[in-house]
Amino acid sequence: MYRPAKQILQRRSMLYKLFPRHCSNAGNKLVKDENNNDNFKNWKEKLHSNMLVYENFITEDEEKSLLEEVDPYMQRLRYEYDHWDNAIHGYRETEFPRWNSENTKVINRIREKAFPSEMQQLGLVHVLDLAEDGWIKPHVDSHRFCGEIIATISLLSDAIMRLTYVGHEKQYWDDIFVPRRSLYIMKGVARHKYNHEVLSKEDSIFNGKVVDKKRRISIICRSEPE
Repeated sequence: MYRPAKQILQRRSMLYKLFPRHCSNAGNKLVKDENNNDNFKNWKEKLHSNMLVYENFITEDEEKSLLEEVDPYMQRLRYEYDHWDNAIHGYRETEFPRWNSENTKVINRIREKAFPSEMQQLGLVHVLDLAEDGWIKPHVDSHRFCGEIIATISLLSDAIMRLTYVGHEKQYWDDIFVPRRSLYIMKGVARHKYNHEVLSKEDSIFNGKVVDKKRRISIICRSEPE
């Protein structure tokens, strides 16, 4: 039901040799093209139209069912504090090619919501387990290697995602509240012109209120790279 973590690391090591750091620093190439002020007109509206959050996309029972399938395997892995591309602190991960019948219905619902029918999707579903003391560092994904759309279900915990415009991180940024059991869909400018990160427990404050970030498991579907 899963792809062993060793295989994931081997595959990523191979990809790293082929195109090192494309998935974390691809946005650096955008900076020289983003000095036109027209790019920043209605920037927040454009961002939010490409970073969509659907609260309570799954029920408590569906969350429980997903956890019952993924957690026994995740618990056998140790948390890593050195990511292959230095993007994540405190994580463990795997990929699932198949799901039980009930969870398959949930995965299909994610796909139907997030992806146009004609868009090719990766068959493997990425499962990322972020420790309570873990966080995801600012990075921007390469369209060429990471696909146009990413769709993620959040299990076990709320989180804060921060998006900062590449090359203008101090001026153009926004925090997005990602609730437990929500689905977020990231595409377009949100995916390829903004760094995105998941804040640490200590930094998880939204609209002046502390967000109690705990261990968080993400169920992630992606489109095929072009």
